[in-house]
Amino acid sequence: MPAIHPDRLMPLLTSLTYRPPRGAAAREFPFSLPVIRKLRALAFAAPVTLLVGENGTGKSTLLEALACAANSVTVGAESLRSDKTLAHARALAKRFRLAWSKKTYRGFFLRAEDFFGYAKATARLRAEMNQRLEEIDDEYQGRSEMARGYARMPFAGSLQAIDQRYGQGLDAQSHGESFLKLFRSRVVPGGLYLLDEPEAPLSPMRQIAFLAMLKGMAADGSQFVIATHSPIILSHPGAAIWSFDDPPIKTVAYSALDHVQLTRSFLNNPEAYLSKL
Repeated sequence: MPAIHPDRLMPLLTSLTYRPPRGAAAREFPFSLPVIRKLRALAFAAPVTLLVGENGTGKSTLLEALACAANSVTVGAESLRSDKTLAHARALAKRFRLAWSKKTYRGFFLRAEDFFGYAKATARLRAEMNQRLEEIDDEYQGRSEMARGYARMPFAGSLQAIDQRYGQGLDAQSHGESFLKLFRSRVVPGGLYLLDEPEAPLSPMRQIAFLAMLKGMAADGSQFVIATHSPIILSHPGAAIWSFDDPPIKTVAYSALDHVQLTRSFLNNPEAYLSKL
């Protein structure tokens, strides 16, 4: 196996510095979140950084603002610049300063809900292209094959591009399989990938497959910042785990995470919990 060059393990994004607002703005969302009020600087020390904490602690808010500050592209969603639901993230991002070891314009921002929307949109596009091809075949009956071929070309080309990237389509497989196919097809070396709860469409077995993909992609020079509740994804070897539960954000060992301890306790003795329901 070829050796991994040390530079490939150096995070592309190295730090985030936050300049808080003053006056009334500091009391408004998202600046009023406890984790944001106590935020000053964060250093990215590993190719994979995992954000963990209870709902409402600010993981997604920070990730959204980071995506806006990094000018990330989105997968299957409206642009970060125009999405009205992300106005708070854009306001927060204006107060971020990012430092890079190597600036990258590769990568994307992906939320679980965006994936489901993208899969549906891809299925709809495939159906529309196939319908248009059938219509062209009917319209061009009796005309030359060259004329029919030119008419079919843009629609056949779109279908071919979808097939080359996703095979028989994201809609032709389970959510977990299609998510992994989308992820595998869109990740390239040297990119920054910001993922919000990618475990949503994944079974435990698929989460392990996702872990294996993350490990290989990080070794190939990509960087990941992932908000997750999954003890499986949180086990990624060598990842930096940031807890949002008790601000300020701090690095926590895997074995000390409440998510891990509670899951382990439940699996060891589910009756003790179920009897109290």
